[in-house]
Amino acid sequence: MIIDKKNDIKDRQRAAELVVNVGLLFNAILAFVKVSVGIIGHSQGLLADGINSVSDVIYFVVVKIFVRLSGKPADSKHPYGHHQLESIAALVVGAFVITTGAAIFWDSVNSAFDLFVGTAPQFKVRMFVLGVALVTIISKIFLTLHANRISQKTGNLAISALARDHRNDIFASMGAAIGIILNMLGIAWGDPLAGAVVALIVAKTGLDILREASSDLMDNVPSKEIASRIHELLDGVEEIKSIEDIHAHRFGPYLVLNLTIGIDGDLSVKDGDKIADTVEIKLISSLKMLRKVYVHYHPVNIKDLYY
Repeated sequence: MIIDKKNDIKDRQRAAELVVNVGLLFNAILAFVKVSVGIIGHSQGLLADGINSVSDVIYFVVVKIFVRLSGKPADSKHPYGHHQLESIAALVVGAFVITTGAAIFWDSVNSAFDLFVGTAPQFKVRMFVLGVALVTIISKIFLTLHANRISQKTGNLAISALARDHRNDIFASMGAAIGIILNMLGIAWGDPLAGAVVALIVAKTGLDILREASSDLMDNVPSKEIASRIHELLDGVEEIKSIEDIHAHRFGPYLVLNLTIGIDGDLSVKDGDKIADTVEIKLISSLKMLRKVYVHYHPVNIKDLYY
């Protein structure tokens, strides 16, 4: 069972690193192409989208470092491993997403206003720019589906944050495409205005990522769901007369459980230890993300359970 858990952790680490590496490669290529084409093709929307991809490259590098460090084994200072670094990586992603959204928003609004009042030169966006935006949308759909699948499989918050950022990029590229089409129809300020709307969506997702990662670091655990599952698993253990306290602490995707049970007070300490061992083995073997169980037992008055 221990070997299986170690293999699961290694497989989970490899899957997470694959998502980061694939995303980093795609974003590096897209950043170069979109910035270059945005400048050559006179598209403010695609240029803003390209800048967004440049920021993606930067924080993908940061996340790559954090994900790699999170796979380090437990040591004397970190007895439960380094998986909390995944939540910290998610915080980094959220902060970058919000910053990028805010920067794109103000730049886009200013450009749209200047074009609307006629204080900035109007350039006709070239047709090939639209093709780049459409290719970006298709690429990001693939990356989103891939990252979502790994996120659901591993429960990795950092990968979940990257999946949502990929999804953001779909909206950003769609906004750029809409702006390009408006420009082709003679509405020059439509290009940067579409970028501003998309920037708001991007910033909102960044806030959601920060909220989830912060909750995880604050031990925000779905206690009712866990408690229900634990009661279900331990109902068949006759020696347990009551389950009184269940406290779960999250370490990355993993859980450490503190459990208080009531047993017959006439049992010996040795018998109590056997019951505690039974509980620990049963829970760890049944709950995939559970790494450690601390069982506290004390005597209960059997009559109180029935009267």
